[in-house]
Amino acid sequence: MNVSAVMIVKNGARTIQRSLESLKQFDDVIVYDNGSTDGTQAIAAQYPNVRLIEGEFDGFGPTKNRAASYAVHDWVLIIDSDEVVDEELLLALQSESLDPETIYIVNFLAYYKEILIRYCGWNNQKIRRLYNKTVTRFNDNFVHENIIDEGMKKLPIAGNMKHYSYMSITDFIIKVDRYSTLFATDNVGRIKSSPTKAFFNALYSFFRTYILKRGFLDGYAGLVISFSHMATNFYKYIKLYDMNKQIK
Repeated sequence: MNVSAVMIVKNGARTIQRSLESLKQFDDVIVYDNGSTDGTQAIAAQYPNVRLIEGEFDGFGPTKNRAASYAVHDWVLIIDSDEVVDEELLLALQSESLDPETIYIVNFLAYYKEILIRYCGWNNQKIRRLYNKTVTRFNDNFVHENIIDEGMKKLPIAGNMKHYSYMSITDFIIKVDRYSTLFATDNVGRIKSSPTKAFFNALYSFFRTYILKRGFLDGYAGLVISFSHMATNFYKYIKLYDMNKQIK
């Protein structure tokens, strides 16, 4: 297979083994660790096709580009430590003739614990994950990073990535704090914010996820996800407001 799998991770011990098991047929897997303290490195070291690289995290875009620079192959599949390549996607990666001028879009199936989430805007998300690193790369965004697509085609590839992003309520709380801080840091001095903006963005986020995207049909998991979206948006903009005040 002429595709390298590239993963950045910090403290992914609970999920990384399942992810790496799905990558056993890749001959080059880069695990770029950002200071894990939970045994992630020891798990990664058990796999002969994995190269463990330890380095700093300076935002998702720049860090993914740095991790991809270690890849043996020009084709790079970006995967997180809580994601699993299914058999159909693996077969497509092994058999399809890939066009270097194309970014390939992967279909995602999202889970809370082992529950498949069918609503909340999580169902069948299409995300750019496969690209040729000699032609393009990720932008430099700290969060909401994406593969630069100027002048490039974008096509789907068969199969799915299974995303086991949250295994407990605590996982939601940790990610709310982490992602809201990264957003505020990335946008301080560039985007205006206020307590009013934080409040109404949060309120609309809950309404959109729970009502418009029918999160209520996912039961209690849908409520947890919708509230998490609300909290993330509130803290994104209230942290940004606070940081903007400090630089004045």
